[in-house]
Amino acid sequence: MAYVFIAPTLLLFAVFTIIPVVMALYLSFTNYDVLSRMDWVALDNYQRLFNDSLYWTTFKNVIFYSVIFVPLNILLSLGMAMLMNFKRFGIRMFRTLNYMPTLTSAVAAATVWIWLLHPEFGLVNEILGWFGITGPAWLAQTETAMPSIIMVTLWQSIGSNMVIYIAGLQGVPDYLYESAKLDGASAFARFRYITWPQLRPTTFLISTMAIIGALQLFDQAFVLTQGGPGNVTKTPVYLIYQQGFKQLQMGYASAQAFILAIAILIFSLINMRINKAEEPVV
Repeated sequence: MAYVFIAPTLLLFAVFTIIPVVMALYLSFTNYDVLSRMDWVALDNYQRLFNDSLYWTTFKNVIFYSVIFVPLNILLSLGMAMLMNFKRFGIRMFRTLNYMPTLTSAVAAATVWIWLLHPEFGLVNEILGWFGITGPAWLAQTETAMPSIIMVTLWQSIGSNMVIYIAGLQGVPDYLYESAKLDGASAFARFRYITWPQLRPTTFLISTMAIIGALQLFDQAFVLTQGGPGNVTKTPVYLIYQQGFKQLQMGYASAQAFILAIAILIFSLINMRINKAEEPVV
């Protein structure tokens, strides 16, 4: 009788996952334009894609974003978690305040940051002006546009990862620290040989989610910079959106989406290989 309970889940998985993926794969071999034609073109979309310099430029952009975003996300989240992992009066309030940006819609948060980063009357440049520093046009200059997006996405994402790290820290047995203290281990040694190894599974989870999220970056790039200036913040998902919903080249957009999915799978496997941890000795 177990199949009676499993069948609805399998049905929903097929309807909302398997069938759309198969249909999208089929569309990637057509010139589907939403409105009329859907002719079979075989590998033409993929051949066009490999010669599309703009598509590979978006990959360079998102890899640059990932190389900076993922390590900073891990370091800042872990640092905040260690600061918040104490039983002190009011600590829950500080945890909540640090977590709140995660609850904000990405579009709403990006809209607020447009005003904060405004070159003339934005709060960020106003604060820099107090120290005699002339702030740049954050979102309009090629040198600062992508770092601005990184800053905004970090502000919005580290709160949730902080909570995950706090859960991981609270799962570390206290007797390990007590034994290390009795042996005269310094705080850094306790972190290096106890805390960090014990947090390997947590770090793997956070790094994997961060990599996938980075490669799928869209909302912030769309709202903050619209892919500019000079395409330096245009991402693969943003280009897929333009090709599919603005230029109505759904077949070509589907091919781009599948190449992106393969890239996400490859980077996730690489991360799994790097972060594959042995069971910590307790």
